[in-house]
Amino acid sequence: MAMEVTQVLLSAQAFDSTVRKHAEETLKQFQEQNLHVFLLSLSGELASEEKPVESRKLAGLILKNALDAKEQQRKYELVQRWLSLDMAVKSQIRAFLLQTLSSNSPEARSTASQVIAKVAGIELPQKQWPELIGSLLSNVHQVPPRVKQATLETLGYMCEEIVPDVIDQDQVNKILTALVQGMNANDGSTEVRLAATRALYNALGFSQVNFSNDMERDYIMRVVCEATHSTEVKIRQAAYECLVSIGSTYYDKLAPYIQVIFNITSKAVREDEEPVALQAIEFWSSICDEEIDLLDEYGGEVTSDSDVPCYYFIKQAIPALVPMLLETLLKQEEDQDQDEGFWNISMAGGTCLGLVARTVGDDIVPLVMPFIEENITKADWRHREAATYAFGSILEGPSPDKLTPIVNVAQNFMLTALTKDPNSHVKDTTAWTLGRIFEYLHGSIAGTPIITPENCQQIITVLLQSMKDAPNVAEKACGALYFLAQGFEDVGATSPLTPYLQEIIQSLLNVSHREDAEKSRLRTAAYETLNEVVRCSTDETARLVVELVQVIMTELHNSLEAQIFSSDARGKQNDLHGLLCGCLQVIIQKLGAFKTTKYDLMQCADQIMNLFLRVFACRSATVHEEAMLAIGALAYVSGPSFAKYMPDFYKDLEMGLQNFEEYQVCAVTVGVVGDICRALEDKILPYCDGMMTLLLKDLSSNQLHRSVKPPIFSCFGDIALAIGENFEKYLMYTMPMLQSAAELSVHASGVDDEIIEYTNLLRNGILEAYSGILQGFKNSPKTQLLIPYSPHILQFLDSLYLEQDMDDIVIKAAIGVLGDLADTLGSTAGTLIQQSLSSKDFLNECLSSDDHLIKEAAEWARLAISRAISV
Repeated sequence: MAMEVTQVLLSAQAFDSTVRKHAEETLKQFQEQNLHVFLLSLSGELASEEKPVESRKLAGLILKNALDAKEQQRKYELVQRWLSLDMAVKSQIRAFLLQTLSSNSPEARSTASQVIAKVAGIELPQKQWPELIGSLLSNVHQVPPRVKQATLETLGYMCEEIVPDVIDQDQVNKILTALVQGMNANDGSTEVRLAATRALYNALGFSQVNFSNDMERDYIMRVVCEATHSTEVKIRQAAYECLVSIGSTYYDKLAPYIQVIFNITSKAVREDEEPVALQAIEFWSSICDEEIDLLDEYGGEVTSDSDVPCYYFIKQAIPALVPMLLETLLKQEEDQDQDEGFWNISMAGGTCLGLVARTVGDDIVPLVMPFIEENITKADWRHREAATYAFGSILEGPSPDKLTPIVNVAQNFMLTALTKDPNSHVKDTTAWTLGRIFEYLHGSIAGTPIITPENCQQIITVLLQSMKDAPNVAEKACGALYFLAQGFEDVGATSPLTPYLQEIIQSLLNVSHREDAEKSRLRTAAYETLNEVVRCSTDETARLVVELVQVIMTELHNSLEAQIFSSDARGKQNDLHGLLCGCLQVIIQKLGAFKTTKYDLMQCADQIMNLFLRVFACRSATVHEEAMLAIGALAYVSGPSFAKYMPDFYKDLEMGLQNFEEYQVCAVTVGVVGDICRALEDKILPYCDGMMTLLLKDLSSNQLHRSVKPPIFSCFGDIALAIGENFEKYLMYTMPMLQSAAELSVHASGVDDEIIEYTNLLRNGILEAYSGILQGFKNSPKTQLLIPYSPHILQFLDSLYLEQDMDDIVIKAAIGVLGDLADTLGSTAGTLIQQSLSSKDFLNECLSSDDHLIKEAAEWARLAISRAISV
């Protein structure tokens, strides 16, 4: 029996926070005490025409949130909760939801559409609510346009929620027919046509069979192309969004339509309103993405006749496509450089031009150069900026041989523009383009270097000068300097930057102190560039880096001491702490790599560690992450002497391992435990009980993000390697967990790239754990404790080999574990390996691998196995 909830729902939206909180608490208690009645009451509220729109809308939103969550574990729990509800209750809720699709309130209809889709996402895969699609399709033929519109919207949301194989092809055909008819609706309802077009966008993933049929595909394409001529902007935009999706999903079926699509997109780009024009450009960007992927994967040999065809649509289109894109570059807006998330037609055109350059390579250069030459010196800033943007956009793709002669001519001109052009937009784009030149052509294999002893000083002088310019220009100048430094990373003992390094470091520190450094990410860019300059510096300038330690420590100390009175100021202070910890991490890694500078670093290690410990008092996940990473670097450099910091640091380590909500902090902390184990070896023993308890608790938790779990397994290996046979007391807990995770990882492969990537991370973590445990027990009298586990380890390796879906990292780890088994357990492992299903084949495959790291690991494994068998 539903209950009256209107007043509580209205109170939950009250301006008065006391009233609001009381209502929220009442709703929470109602849900916990009687879920059936709670959900029925909400669906009844949503369906009732007598109720206020505000309460109906919130009722629907709470219903939706009772069915779905972003966090995977919570989502699973909500799904199970819904499936366990009494069928009579669910039937009544469904009836209320379908009834709401006929409501006079657009808000109620739209909310009901979303809730129905969520229910469908749970029930249809379970073969429940089989009559839903039939009910919706019969709705489409109803007279009131509002019912049609709401039903089409529901079908669209539903297609977004479920995977294609949940609906049989006959129903897919009927849904597509309904959507296409809705797009063609002659009843004059814009809302119906718009809902149908948006729904088709979500249904395209279900249309493989239909797109394989020439007649059906022709019909769908005709209707979509006709919709691009609608009088309504939103319908034209939605139709182009469909075309973008078709370009990505059905690239191999596009050939018959590509000329028509070019004609309508070029007209839209030149004449239509910006939301439509942006989607028309996006179509060509999506085609570039497809062809770049095909050419990357299959090389230049791929043709339209290949198994996976490449039609070279972009190569054929460039004589007309490139001029169209160049025209868009002239449609800039006055304030577009100030807002980081800003997007307009000139930016979209430049981005697409960059993708075209990556797709066709050298062929783009002669099509773009006349535009640059014609516009680069014009009086109107828009022409100068567009010419510069065009040049910057085509620097990735064409060969260095093609670009270097042009860059050598253009570079002087651009350095002058960066200091003397009166327009900030032109300077901004010029600095960005210089950064792109240094990123793609500096330090490249081109015969002629673009940075020479003659121009190096001028380049640095101009960039340092530009760092004093407006924040957006200064940020791009920092970026250019970043790539300039990076290009000198492998120059050997002497870097061309050496004479200027002190001035560069000081200039970057000055930028970080600017009053307006918050704007345009300027302070962040300055520290990122400083980090890169330090990373790429040579022995000659080591003293400058040693001096920088004190400077950054002082900055961090002063910031920790500063009095903060507002949440905004606290946020800015936290950002600064994160940047300073990140900078110290890079410095620690750099100085720790050489004996001479390592000594200098260790002189101030106590002060550095003290500052890091103070940073943990800040309540900011980003800062904790950066401080943890820096401590990991310090532990690596300090080695056994890091033990003296453990009593004070351990509580922060514990906090990090328990930070489920900010799981990135937890993941970084797990990595730092590994760093500390490698540094302290058996000196870590007093802390192992506590750490192992927390790590095992993390693994068992449903709240912790799954991405943290593979590193935890690796961490078991690090701990075992550090404490050797003392790991004995943890075997009874860790080995069953590894065993069940191993079984899960063998059968978790799938078509989803994300699942495949995670599965391989999980496998690698498990293998690193086994490797560390095996190596840790080597030469110990307690080795026999591992014998009961060895058949399962081998079975895991066999299963991985037979699945044939390991990435190279997992292959190397797996062959390493095979060698570790033989190396640690000797003849016992030798006998098992000889009986194994696939060890011999796996070893032989690895021995003939093209990857030298896999081959090296396999050579070692072969030796270990030979020794084990001959014992």
